[in-house]
Amino acid sequence: MERKLVCARCGKTLENKETYFAYFGHQLHTDLPCCPQCGQVYVDKELAEGKMRNTEAELEDK
Repeated sequence: MERKLVCARCGKTLENKETYFAYFGHQLHTDLPCCPQCGQVYVDKELAEGKMRNTEAELEDK
């Protein structure tokens, strides 16, 4: 069962959207839950501590 995430700011259900962000001067993109009204993005613990940490380590090693 898929859980519905709700924006704490607007109360709207988050929708997956291709999201771009910059990190150490590199442009990254992935699909993330995002509020359709205010644009607030939800980054879950797995992404923050997994994929983003690995990317950070790779970029720092360069």
